[in-house]
Amino acid sequence: MTKKNTPFIRCRGLRKSYRKGANTVTPLENLDLDVAAGEFLALMGPSGSGKTTLLNCIAGIDLPTAGELWVGGHNLAGMDRGQLTSWRGRHCGYIFQLYHLVPILSAFENVELPLLLDKELDKADRRRRVGTALDLVGLSDRASHFPTELSGGQEQRVAIARAIVTDPELLVADEPTGDLDSTAARQILDLLHRLSREHGKTIVMVTHDPKAAGEADRCLHLEKGRLLEAGQLEGVSA
Repeated sequence: MTKKNTPFIRCRGLRKSYRKGANTVTPLENLDLDVAAGEFLALMGPSGSGKTTLLNCIAGIDLPTAGELWVGGHNLAGMDRGQLTSWRGRHCGYIFQLYHLVPILSAFENVELPLLLDKELDKADRRRRVGTALDLVGLSDRASHFPTELSGGQEQRVAIARAIVTDPELLVADEPTGDLDSTAARQILDLLHRLSREHGKTIVMVTHDPKAAGEADRCLHLEKGRLLEAGQLEGVSA
């Protein structure tokens, strides 16, 4: 998985099942997907179609039940949960819809949190990296502010700074504009574009918003276990 033309993300025959009460639910079944390095991909589909399940597998949060899953040359399907946690800390940043900032910490301290797990970084290194991340999202002047002192769009930009502070190759975003007004959503999408085009981040974004999806390089729809390009949707029922 190190050849030059190998996709950054490669799924083959991916399957994920779990128990829900007495039933077995299989949101992903025999799914194939390729994502190029630096691509900004949007995923759409009805609720329960497996979008977040796929995102969590790609992010190393959950293990697939079967199939191949390679991200950046790493075989995630072959890792145990401890190995996935270690991989995720170095290679993947996760952006949530509801930010998940710690309310008693400043913007600076929230962004710094992932760096505290790296014992090789001293305080000066952490401060430099946090400053770079906050500058990239345009919030250097809000470093000392607490989440209650920030707008929703600013909170999401702090969350993005936290996701990129370790300089991961992969960013996954679950409805990153879903709780924002149109102006703040526009700022977040512009920022994701910059991270992809100027900084080479591979981004996979789940969204229900067609306008947000239209900002990505490519949009796929998850329908009944099949990934479809936007142009293939005609005649496919939800």
